[in-house]
Amino acid sequence: MSMKNKPIVNEKSSQKVAKFLEKNNLHKKDFAQMIGVTLSYVYNLIDETIPFSSRATTLERIATVMDIRPEEFIEYQIPQDPVLYDDNLEFLKDAIKHNNLTTVEFLKKFERKKRLHLVDILRGAKPLYIDFNELKTISDALNLSDEELYELWQRRMSEFLGDGGFNLEKNRELAQAMFDGAKKYLKTGN
Repeated sequence: MSMKNKPIVNEKSSQKVAKFLEKNNLHKKDFAQMIGVTLSYVYNLIDETIPFSSRATTLERIATVMDIRPEEFIEYQIPQDPVLYDDNLEFLKDAIKHNNLTTVEFLKKFERKKRLHLVDILRGAKPLYIDFNELKTISDALNLSDEELYELWQRRMSEFLGDGGFNLEKNRELAQAMFDGAKKYLKTGN
């Protein structure tokens, strides 16, 4: 059953998190770093010393790490802003699934200080890296081929250039020359 079709189970949010941490043998400290909060905050959420967060960012990060929809938390209020579809994000999520990884397993492949940023990328709050070396670390974690890595970088770079006002259609030959030069430099081949 896909994540979007799972029935919503009415269970206290704090209990959901506690069960998830136990089931995945995930230390509260690692979880805190992945969602961008302090360790004491996680303890207080689970122990119900404080009310469970109603902050959309925190709930979306928790849901992303847990591979569930944020709506599964009764505290979550659906944002009014539409979520934009991102081909690169979908490619990344598909690659994680293709490697039979949970989000937690994927995140654990990276040093702790990078995990929060990756959670924000996975929840669609930040764009995928444009830096080739950063994409390479993701590629290595997901066993992507050099060609898949290059195509991902090229799509991301095209987005970046377009968002910056560079008209890819009007400058097609220049863009192609840049990408051909980059491909040659990176020695990814055809």
